[in-house]
Amino acid sequence: MKRTNVAFMAAALTLATSCNTPKEEANDAPIIGRQEITVQDGRMTPEVLWAMGRIGSMSVSPDNQKIAYTVSYYSVEQNKSHRVIYIMDADGKNNTLLTQTAYNEGDPQWIKGGSKIAYLSNANGGSQIWEMNPDGTERRMISNYDGVIEGFSFSPDESKILFISQIKYGERTVDKHPDLPKASGIIVNDLMYKHWDEWVETIPHPFVADFDGKQMGEATDILEGEPFEAPMKPFGGIEQLAWSPDSKSIAYTCRKKQGLDYAVSTDSDIFLYYLDSKNTANLCKTNDSADRNLGYDTNPSFSPDGQYIAWQSMERDGYESDRNRLCVMNLQSGEKKYITESFDSPVDTYCWANDNQTLYFTGVWHGASMIYSTNLNGEVNQLTEGDYDYASVAMMGNQIVTKRHSMSHPDEIYTLNPADGQIAQLSHENDHIFAKLNMGKVEARWTTASDGKPLHSWVIYPANFDPNKKYPTLLFCEGGPQSPVSQFWSYRWNFQIMAANDYIIIAPNRRGLPGFGQEWLEQISGDYGGQCMKDYLAAIDDICKEPYVDKDRLGCVGASFGGFSVYWLAGHHDKRFKAFIAHDGIFNMEMQYLETEEKWFANWDMGGAYWEKNNAIAQRTFANSPHKFVDKWDTPILCIHGEKDFRILANQAMAAFDAAKMRGVPAQMLIYPDENHWVLKPQNGVLWQRTFFEWLDQWLKK
Repeated sequence: MKRTNVAFMAAALTLATSCNTPKEEANDAPIIGRQEITVQDGRMTPEVLWAMGRIGSMSVSPDNQKIAYTVSYYSVEQNKSHRVIYIMDADGKNNTLLTQTAYNEGDPQWIKGGSKIAYLSNANGGSQIWEMNPDGTERRMISNYDGVIEGFSFSPDESKILFISQIKYGERTVDKHPDLPKASGIIVNDLMYKHWDEWVETIPHPFVADFDGKQMGEATDILEGEPFEAPMKPFGGIEQLAWSPDSKSIAYTCRKKQGLDYAVSTDSDIFLYYLDSKNTANLCKTNDSADRNLGYDTNPSFSPDGQYIAWQSMERDGYESDRNRLCVMNLQSGEKKYITESFDSPVDTYCWANDNQTLYFTGVWHGASMIYSTNLNGEVNQLTEGDYDYASVAMMGNQIVTKRHSMSHPDEIYTLNPADGQIAQLSHENDHIFAKLNMGKVEARWTTASDGKPLHSWVIYPANFDPNKKYPTLLFCEGGPQSPVSQFWSYRWNFQIMAANDYIIIAPNRRGLPGFGQEWLEQISGDYGGQCMKDYLAAIDDICKEPYVDKDRLGCVGASFGGFSVYWLAGHHDKRFKAFIAHDGIFNMEMQYLETEEKWFANWDMGGAYWEKNNAIAQRTFANSPHKFVDKWDTPILCIHGEKDFRILANQAMAAFDAAKMRGVPAQMLIYPDENHWVLKPQNGVLWQRTFFEWLDQWLKK
């Protein structure tokens, strides 16, 4: 289960490319850069995927003439990543690698009028703030904080630095029993003791420190004494904090709740901290009875003139996949407006235009994430088109600089001219690899669902597709459950590598996915085994009408809610499929309700607790738990899970595997003791791909 906000998608990369590698390990590591790799017959392989550079954050110089950006490279042999900083002209020319050390360096930000680039580096053992010239010379550490700095931002007047670092949370066992320093037990007294992939013993806080142009001074915790996260775990970063243009205040995102209250609520707010008085104001909770800021409120951003502040806002508490709207507040009058109401889909990322009246944002519609504009009156216009996903927006003069990807290509950096719609590609990080690859065709397919509504799917064909042949075909089941099947690029669930192995893939935007209106999105809550599953079967049945689809060699694969879907379909597919693969899926929903940490998710999507016998929605949900239909399992199944996955515990896969074996159904299990809800380590990623295709080939290519 995962957030629909695109921030969580970047988080998996962030976790694998952190600057916190110990100094001694970094010194022993050779530089990892762009890799030449052999490609056989133009086919994508796991090794080819892991050889690709992955573009991360980027920063535009004050004169709009340069862009600094990060790329992460991976070594399968060393089983590690390395993050570096590049710089290029605003037109993409003179692309130069700036950081050529063995250390992880990233998060570039222009300071001192563009004469310096500030960045994070672990060259001193832990992540600290450094600066260098734009040509990479004269590197100097400017922070010496006693802790790890996870993100930072200079005030507009550059007199102060705002940064994120972890503080101790709660009482440890050794605090209570100092004579037992080696005891490993964790004493738990309330909920939210674990989150995604960690036992919660630290939380992030925002700190602010003076900067004299040479060194960062002593830091002040602006939430001193408050046991709350800011930014919010598990994926929040510096985007959840913002400086006012006059450098006098800081807006931050926080959910001021703990334990059980935290576990059942998504009600976060935007707070304004005044540096002079050290007072804090809640911008979301006012005396206005029409105030609708009861769900997630995140990612504040001031207009360039400081008159307004915007943020992403969800209306309902407890619903983590509610529609993200853009809220704009007039800081003088306190008036709030929701300016994307005419866009019936979530706002994923956004930025202010230089005119203080326009905002640009990305959002998904009909399986593709485009760039839109809106003014303060809520007049929304679409600025891009095509089979792509635009993943970010930032201003570079009068142009928008953005990252774009598709099912056939990972992120590259582009510019968009809002005035005439002209798009220009600036970076070409993986051109040397894609020049050797034959990519499969991707096309949209519409069919009619069981209730008569149009159903959109993406179909991906093998590179050398021959319509006169018959191909094994895979049904892809999306996670979330409310994450879009847009033009996403994945290094694990990669459709082009599936196509390179001579499979056709159909990926439906079934009920419960954004980009088709709020009614379509919300239908899934409380109906996991209902219309969304009928949509899956309608999609696979429809493509089976094509003469090139071998309906006797169908597979079904998916992760998270997609894994639940696989387990559920295994008991309801009426012999359509010949192989299943479930990754991090829910098998027993009653156990999932109690095992998962974010109880708001279970309460909203499952309809409540399974012991609420008079709750019809909850009873329908739990009656559709996949484990109750194991008696109908008759098809080979591969179960994959990470033991550090605290969202859906690994015992779900173990139980499904055991059930299959006890039923006499061919089954295999791939367990990762060191992975969470994703697979982040290179060798584990290669193992995942090899196991995935070995299983499918065994049952679909006999």
